[in-house]
Amino acid sequence: MGKKLAVISVLLLFCLPFRSFALAFDGPLQVKNQFAPFVPVNQPYLEQAATESSFSFGLSHSSVYVMENAATWSADLDLELTELDLCFKKDIPDLFEVGLDVPVLRASQGFMDHPLAWYHRSFGFGDYGRTNRPNNSYLYEVDRNGKPVIKGENDRTGFGDARVTVKRKLSEGDPLISILADIELPTGNARVGYGNGSVDAALALLLDWNAAEDTRVYANLGVAFPGDLKAYQTVKLERFSYAGSGFETFVSPGVSLLAQLMVQTSPYPATGIRQIDGTGMLLVLGGRYYSSGGSWEFSLSEDPNTTGAPDFILNLTYKEKF
Repeated sequence: MGKKLAVISVLLLFCLPFRSFALAFDGPLQVKNQFAPFVPVNQPYLEQAATESSFSFGLSHSSVYVMENAATWSADLDLELTELDLCFKKDIPDLFEVGLDVPVLRASQGFMDHPLAWYHRSFGFGDYGRTNRPNNSYLYEVDRNGKPVIKGENDRTGFGDARVTVKRKLSEGDPLISILADIELPTGNARVGYGNGSVDAALALLLDWNAAEDTRVYANLGVAFPGDLKAYQTVKLERFSYAGSGFETFVSPGVSLLAQLMVQTSPYPATGIRQIDGTGMLLVLGGRYYSSGGSWEFSLSEDPNTTGAPDFILNLTYKEKF
């Protein structure tokens, strides 16, 4: 794993452009866990404690491969998932920030199997057993007691569950501390894995700490309360918790490097499938380029413990403040 991260870090350093703009911080990288069975269930991402008025769009692409059977559950996942996330935030001075996230999802057979095979061979990494299936093929079925719970559809585009947030500052000092509450509405199709058919809720504490003039540390600690998954079968989901931390450091006035780690427990009852039951970890490495009109960020995410997260996530996000 160390060799893998070293390769990723070097690639990111060489891909970043260098120009000079005013020093600023835009918060953690806006990356959600795209592990397919978790996507319907109020997936959090690291947030800054600072409030803002902004609009952003994030484009993420991930690859998931799981072929596991247990006594009553089975998960057969071989897919790539593309997500366009539209995020609007409005700061109401001296009160709170309100936000709206609207995801658009498309699961497909994808195109990354050949590049992934080369990548795994070149650096000696495991391939999760992908060679046992044809390249760029699609399969997404989660069953319980021999009957489907989720059955995805190849090349289907649809909305995910929309998320409404309210953030309020608890302290104005350094560190800055805020509380975030959210409700996720059932706007996505549960049967194909784009939503869960219920209202979800979550609470989190957020912290921003200026470790140095050019470095800021972010930390989140939260708990989510998902409603039942109402798909082909109804599954009672469980409360799950998450925690994450990361930092942003400037390497020039207009370019920063970011690294962050998020950990979350599973929202599912015990299935006997390690990749669903275990604690998911998402390690994200990336960079941000501040232009005069907004900021661009690029990141690559990995799953350090090969549980509860995609093999990788590529993300490109543009944010503009107003």
